Amino acid sequence: MSDFTGLRALVTGGASGIGRATADLLAERGAQVAVLDLDPARVEKPLLGLRADVTDDASVRAAVTEAAEALGGLDILVNNAGIGAQGTVEDNDDTEWRHVFDVNVLGMVRTARACLPYLRRAATARPGTVAIVNTCSIAATAGLPQRALYSATKGAVYSLTLAMAADHVREGIRVNCVNPGTADTPWIGRLLDAAEDPAAERAALEARQPLGRLVSAAEVAGAIAYLAGPLSGATTGTALAVDGGMQGLRLRPAADR
Repeated sequence: MSDFTGLRALVTGGASGIGRATADLLAERGAQVAVLDLDPARVEKPLLGLRADVTDDASVRAAVTEAAEALGGLDILVNNAGIGAQGTVEDNDDTEWRHVFDVNVLGMVRTARACLPYLRRAATARPGTVAIVNTCSIAATAGLPQRALYSATKGAVYSLTLAMAADHVREGIRVNCVNPGTADTPWIGRLLDAAEDPAAERAALEARQPLGRLVSAAEVAGAIAYLAGPLSGATTGTALAVDGGMQGLRLRPAADR
């Protein structure tokens, strides 16, 4: 497919996991892609890797400016950079709460704020091509154990997405989010490695998704590409779940079938 030919995309947190799968897919489908990451050395051509810390406004603005100059503008922003957190509401102190919100929520705010002038220009020059996609989570809409802090940040991302969609729809900028279930990413890999019984923990994570397996980074990337692409031109203010049926399905136990 070449539906992204001529479009310029920026992906945060794009050196690994969902971000890398997304950057690779957009490039395969014709886009010019810049990746913002703390470790851009892992980014390979044809992707343009740039260092940025989403908790630092000056760092974000400098990287966005460099990306836009290198690509000749921006049509698509994929706000993907984020970190995980475990525990109940009691298990993380104020410093950790502030840090995770700083990355997962304010990081998206800083990046969108820096990109919006370029996105507005693209929307004027090439109507129907401009989109922002935020990486949210099933944790925004389903109560998950031991994820109080993480869920709070993703609930904020979901609400932010709706508000941004309302603010920018008349500028020709669509804003949506993708809600992955438990995805097979490096963060989940580290979580499993730290478990007392990694095999049992993986089985438990797989079992809570009706498909019976973890979501792949490529599957989430496919959803992001749909929301970012011109074929979804009538879609804005939407959360697209890629969660193996976790949000909407209520299956009986296998023994009761």
